[in-house]
Amino acid sequence: MKMTLDKSLLEKVKETAYKHALLNAVKHNGKPSLKAVIAKVVGEIPEIRKNVKEIISIVRDVVEEVSKLSLDEQIAIIKKEWPELLSEEKREEKKELPPLPNAEPGKVVTRFAPNPDYVIHLGNARPALLSYWYAEKYRGKMILRFEDTDPRTKASFPEAYERIKEDLKWLGIKWNEEYIQSMRLPIFYDILYKLIEKGGAYVDKCKASEFKKYRDAGKPCPHRELPVETHLEELDKILEGYYGEGEAVIRVKTDLTHPDPSVRDWVAARIIDTTKTPHPIVGEKYILWPTYNLAAAVDDHLMGVTHILRAKEHVSNTIKQSYLYNHMGWKYPETIHFGRLSLEGVILSKSKMRTLVREQGMEAYDDPRFGTISGLRRRGIVREALWEIIKDVGTKAIDAHISYVNLASINRSIIDPVATRYMGVADPIYAVLKGFTENLKAKIPRLLNKNDYHEYIIKPNTIVALSASDLKLFLDNNIVRLMGLGNFALEKTIIKEERLAVVLKLHSISHEEAKRLRAPIIQWVLPSESIHLELIIPKSMKITRKYMLIEKNILDREKPGNHIQLYRIGFARIDSIEEDKVTAIFSHT
Repeated sequence: MKMTLDKSLLEKVKETAYKHALLNAVKHNGKPSLKAVIAKVVGEIPEIRKNVKEIISIVRDVVEEVSKLSLDEQIAIIKKEWPELLSEEKREEKKELPPLPNAEPGKVVTRFAPNPDYVIHLGNARPALLSYWYAEKYRGKMILRFEDTDPRTKASFPEAYERIKEDLKWLGIKWNEEYIQSMRLPIFYDILYKLIEKGGAYVDKCKASEFKKYRDAGKPCPHRELPVETHLEELDKILEGYYGEGEAVIRVKTDLTHPDPSVRDWVAARIIDTTKTPHPIVGEKYILWPTYNLAAAVDDHLMGVTHILRAKEHVSNTIKQSYLYNHMGWKYPETIHFGRLSLEGVILSKSKMRTLVREQGMEAYDDPRFGTISGLRRRGIVREALWEIIKDVGTKAIDAHISYVNLASINRSIIDPVATRYMGVADPIYAVLKGFTENLKAKIPRLLNKNDYHEYIIKPNTIVALSASDLKLFLDNNIVRLMGLGNFALEKTIIKEERLAVVLKLHSISHEEAKRLRAPIIQWVLPSESIHLELIIPKSMKITRKYMLIEKNILDREKPGNHIQLYRIGFARIDSIEEDKVTAIFSHT
């Protein structure tokens, strides 16, 4: 197609496209949108509107060129050429949490009540953080309560109690009181006696299938209307061990015609044979165990909880528990139900995690494929990123589906200033550097926006290692820049002992020349100044491993838990360090 735009206007289009392609790429994880960039170019240069078909191919070339740059390189160019654009794109201040209904400063009591059948995950972090933040906001207190009264179907993990507390502390949560429900069973028994005395509960000896027929028909079971004295005697017999598992339950009286059958006379306590499934805290001491709805409802009242923040899946539990409160003459706490929180690309189901641990040998709690707090932490997600996600979704009733890309974007903005940069190469090929007679000095930036460099002195004929995949750049582009060192051309390739090597000839030194030539920038390492890096890359259900050479001075600066950035690859968290090897888990680009 013959261009009708003059040369100066074409250059302006290219420069404007380059600017907006970079900005759009930074906003979208390094991948600019052609459509969005064209719209920006036309908006900034309205006189080309009638020639928009002509500029599409020009803008497409620019977008493809920007796409080849790493996110780091894209950001660096914007900071150097158009720093004002980044300031315009600063993230909006996050909204404050909405006020709690009927909340009085100094009197608000919230609680986080995990089941220690596993460690907590991102979904659990939402009620934990919201409960803590609201307690802080209203100068009240927060209670940590382990709800562990089901030793059979939701058996507690002995180590989960401490691990949950460690995760909460890492999240920055402080609690004022701490309880373990399995150590409070006599308190629940006392409430059961009082509930029966008030006519609000009874002992049911029907088989489960038999009771279901009565329930579905909206009719009472034969035991429901027996005298209170009879039910009190039956409760005594249960506690004395007269009945076995499944032979009797205690039910709370509700509306037998309630539209939700699960609400009708729900089970408050059941017999569990703890000789078969002993509890990790109290062993075989008790045989009558309160269900979730009895234990949670009673403890919320006795502990003075004023506000309950929990997922909307508990709406039916709120209805069930309100019957108990009415029988006892208690005031039910204010309850806020919010939607589910899911994170794309990670596993959040506790039952699925337990199955994978058992069947596939995954690490029990902190496998980086898991959405557990410890798994996300090991993957390199910082707590401040989780804070921002959870503050953003707040107490909204709708379900929140968070993409890992969005979480990564927030995390990147937090760790970018503190993550030390290193060069690393995968599938190394070796290059001899020629074309100069005096030593070259390479300065490799270590920290963003800080005067922190690592210097190398490169002699003529020095051998460096490059990533094999970067060889194509020498073939596609006449000149390629070795980061911090100089601009080189491919002089020849050599096959020796079935191994590929190349000879690179120095073309020029300056970065400005590389920019003028639009030369791609690649990383490199000195074989004598490198060690092995195993990069673990979690993706959904899979783990892949990339083996690389990385700058050896990483040993002098880093320790397990530190965040690093691998040039042109992405961010990672150090998992372990040995004398000749570093293992890191890939976080995101």
